[in-house]
Amino acid sequence: MARERVGTGVRSLELALGVLEVVVFSDQEWGVTQIADRLKVTKGSVHRHLQTFTDHGYLAQNPATARYAIGPKCRLLAALAPDADIVQVAAGPMRALRDALGQTVVLSSMTPRGALVLTTLAGASPIAIGVRAGSELSFHASAQGKVLLAFAPRPVQVRMLARALQPFTSKTVVDPERLDDELSRIRTCGFASAPEEVVLGINTIATPVFDDQDGCAAALAIVGSIQHLPDRPAPAVIAALKDASSRISRQLGHGGPASDGAVRAARHQTA
Repeated sequence: MARERVGTGVRSLELALGVLEVVVFSDQEWGVTQIADRLKVTKGSVHRHLQTFTDHGYLAQNPATARYAIGPKCRLLAALAPDADIVQVAAGPMRALRDALGQTVVLSSMTPRGALVLTTLAGASPIAIGVRAGSELSFHASAQGKVLLAFAPRPVQVRMLARALQPFTSKTVVDPERLDDELSRIRTCGFASAPEEVVLGINTIATPVFDDQDGCAAALAIVGSIQHLPDRPAPAVIAALKDASSRISRQLGHGGPASDGAVRAARHQTA
């Protein structure tokens, strides 16, 4: 959230959700000042929301540090999630993929703003490259975002392509026509890459995960240095990533291989 927004109930709710997400999507405790600085809002407004969440059990305050962490009600909500939770389903294939390639593995799902990182499995290298769970990646500059957008209905693509596309590096694709062509290629070949489009020296490769309704439920990705994941990934790497995505898709009830780009493209055009 770029600045504090007040006035309507919806805007107040957005701030409340922002406060909650900062704490919940982290493995550390947070202080009022830290959260206010992160969200670029006043400490007073943050404190009021923190107190409300704490009073209702969604957050908990450490009496020794006065910092906040996830509370019992948030943990209960997570425990009550359906048994076929995609993070649980993907855990085995993600571990196998990490062990086979040694790269960080990331699972993301679609939000109106981009690709939300659901879970990350750190690579085998002593220097781990990845993103935190809860992070949102842009549609146009991340492999995960491109995959999710490529298999989304055409009206969703049109709306996203009409936005101003932010250049994160000199290699970020910001031309709508070029990006649209890339989405078409992704539907055909079944994977996306984003070499140095968010951070120089880093590449990500992603493939779609489909559910029992043939919808793109998530994007499975590997993240690494451009040295180990070059602009043109090795066919064996792509095959391993597609195989892992297909395994997750089958466990979600999808009947066909997740890498069948031609079938997806045909259905996409009629959506």
